[in-house]
Order: sequence, then structure tokens, then C-alpha cells
Amino acid sequence: MSEHTTAQAVTTDGAVRRAVRGTALPVVVWAATRALLMLCVFKVLVVPGADVTVDVSGIYHGWYEVLRTGTFPLSDVTWQYPPGAALAVLSPALLPFLGYAPAFFVLTLIADAVVLGLLVYTAGRPGRRPAGVWVWVGGLPLLGPTAYSRYDLMVTAVAVAALLAGARRPRTMGALAAFGALLKVWPALLLAGVRRGRTARRSWSAFAATAAGLLLLAGTAVPGAFAFLTFQRERGTEVESLGGLVFQVARQFGWQGQVLLTYGSVEFVGPYVHAVSAVALGLTAAAFGWLLLWRLRAREYAPATPCDAAFTAVLLFTTTSRVISPQYLVWLVGLGAVCLVFRTSAMAVPVLLVVGATAVTFLEFPLGFDHVVAGDAVGLVLMFVRNGLLVVASLAAARALWRHTVPRHGRTAAEDGAAAGPGGTTQPEAASAAGAAGDTDAGHEPLSPAAP
Repeated sequence: MSEHTTAQAVTTDGAVRRAVRGTALPVVVWAATRALLMLCVFKVLVVPGADVTVDVSGIYHGWYEVLRTGTFPLSDVTWQYPPGAALAVLSPALLPFLGYAPAFFVLTLIADAVVLGLLVYTAGRPGRRPAGVWVWVGGLPLLGPTAYSRYDLMVTAVAVAALLAGARRPRTMGALAAFGALLKVWPALLLAGVRRGRTARRSWSAFAATAAGLLLLAGTAVPGAFAFLTFQRERGTEVESLGGLVFQVARQFGWQGQVLLTYGSVEFVGPYVHAVSAVALGLTAAAFGWLLLWRLRAREYAPATPCDAAFTAVLLFTTTSRVISPQYLVWLVGLGAVCLVFRTSAMAVPVLLVVGATAVTFLEFPLGFDHVVAGDAVGLVLMFVRNGLLVVASLAAARALWRHTVPRHGRTAAEDGAAAGPGGTTQPEAASAAGAAGDTDAGHEPLSPAAP
């Protein structure tokens, strides 16, 4: 064996040992925090406030019994999910030796472990880092037992797999994004930042083909596959949403309205609710317009750009939504973790703000939900802080994505960084310059539009 081969083998062995040591602590912390979550959902430890597991034992189990008969729950207005959601609701049948709720909790734990495994594996590759692993390990349990009491964690696992597959397997990314979108719509936004050219054509065509095939199958095989569209359209402004803050404040000045449980969520009902809901839809449309403009203007793509764009897109649509349910934070923590696995990500500050919003969400639901519904001072402060963090995170993410990808005044981001002098080049700009020069030793993918 030559000296070069021996040195290379020693270097590889050392890298493997460092990777193993680097992942040991996050795995231990993950096991400890997830054990606490399981103790909470099995009610060994009782969390004050509303019982968040009742959705699984009551609503999900009820849908499960209907779906087993070969139809969607057409008479239940709380069924507001695309047809693929039936797979998540039916999934506890994979563990027939457990009751419905225990089987569901075990499956969410498995989905959580899958996300951890994908992040740990990716963090060990060149050009990656463990920061994203820690976002997932530490960020998710801040939501409390809600994280394991909704099927959103399963959807997030699919989304994480799609994003991590995107750099080398765009067709796989497209197919997984389509499957995720049929579980809960939002993974369709994962393709917002796919590099233009052959990569975009491959991922989008795979998305379209997979979605069309699955929708055709669902529509012809099971009655009522698209009933969710009507139920979603009729939803109003939820008490936890950004628009809900308008009525939280208005109640302090005598607004004559009510808070009622409708369409599966606690919503405001009364004067001007439809107007505020329309404004929320307008903000969502504006966010879509901004994303389209960004996509037309973006030129500088670092390895993390598709993930940063996906995170930004989902964050914008979440913040402007008429409904911001606590479990939506699971999506954002998962996508934020994927972003921060990449050294070139520009999303560090927005992701940390989302993690902070996740912690406040636990204080708001289930701990302080009575205060939110009542609209007292505690509830008002909680909603202002949580939604304020999401708004600031959205603006920060949009600004960072634009600055790191859109050339300024005819200059590329790399040229701007070079003009800044020594030490003035930002991380994504350095990555773009290194990638253009073929710096594979730094762990960056080639930045050619034709890169697979």
C-alpha cells in the first residue's frame, strides 16, 4: 500500500471517528427529550392545560373507523385534509398489537427518529455541520406533547427527506414533495427554490406526475377524496392567527363578537371577520407574488439555497394564514433544521426566531389556551409575542434569501463580496465562488444549472 493511500485511509478513519463522536451527544439528548414526550402523551406525566392527545384518541380514531369502510368522512367538517392524509390516519393499523392512540404515538416517534437519522447522516458529509441536528433535537420538544399528538411530524419527515434528496436526486425530491402535498398540501412549496434548468424540469415533472397519479387513484378508488376543499374554503379567522390579533385587541374596546369552535378550530365569529380573513388571503397572495419575483430575479445559488427558499416559502404562508395551529411549528422546525445542516445557509437568525416562537407556542397551547380564548392580558401578550416572532422571522428570512441570491445593480453576490475586501465575503457568497471554481474539497456541489 502506498504512503498516499495509507494517509488517505487514516484521514478517512479520523473523519469517521469525529463524525461518530459529534453525533453521540445529540442522539443521547434526543433519546432523553423524546422519552419525556412519550411520558407526556401516555399521561405518565400530566401537562397542565388542554389535553392535546384527545385529537388522536377521539377525532383521528373516529376518522380511522370511517376510512376503514372505504370512504372519506364526508359528513365531518373537521376533515380538511387532502386524500393522502388517510394514510397517516390509517397508519396505526401497522401496529395491530397496540391500541389506536399508543400505535399512533409510536409511529410519530419513529418518524421523529427518521428525521434525526437523515439530519445526522447529512451533517457528517463535507460542507455540512451539526447545527441543524441540534435545531431538531432541541427545537421540537419545546412544542410539548402536541408534537406527537398530530400527524404533522409524519409529513415533516417526508419533507425533510425530499429536501435532502434534492441536491443529487431531483426526481426523488419531486416525487416525495408530491406525496407530502397529498398528506398536507404545504410540501408543494418545497420546490420553490429548485435551481432553474434541468434540475427544475426533473423535479417539477416528477412532482406533477406523482401528484396526478395519486390524485387519480384517490379520486376513483375512494368516494369523497376532494370534500376537504369545501371545508377548507369555509374556515374563518382562528384565535391564534395573525389576523386573530386584530380581534384580540378589538375585544378590549368592546368588539361585539364571539369565539366559537367551528370547523375543528377555535375561531372568531362576528363583525368584520370576513374582511380580516380576506386581508389574510391577500397577504398570502402577496407572499406568493414575492416568491415568484424572487425566483425570476435569483441568480446566485449556494448549496443551501433550495432549502432556504423552501423554509422561507413555508414560513411566509404559515404566518399569513387564517389559521396558525400549534402543530404548524413542527414544519418550520424541521425545515429550519435542514437549512442549518448546510454551512452556506443564510437562515440562522430566522430559524432561531422560529425556535423561540415554538417555545412560546407551548406556553400558549396547551398551558395558556384558556387565556387566549378569554382574550385577557396574558393571552394577548402570548399571542403578540408568538406571532411577532413569526412576523420578524418571515421578514428576516425573505430579506436574507433575497440578499444572498439576487444580484445587486448588475453585480453578482460574489463580486460584491470580493469588493468588500478581506473578510468581507459572506458564507453563501464564498460558497458560490468556490463552487463556480470547482472547489469540491470544500464540500460544495457544482453550481452549474445542469448539476444533478
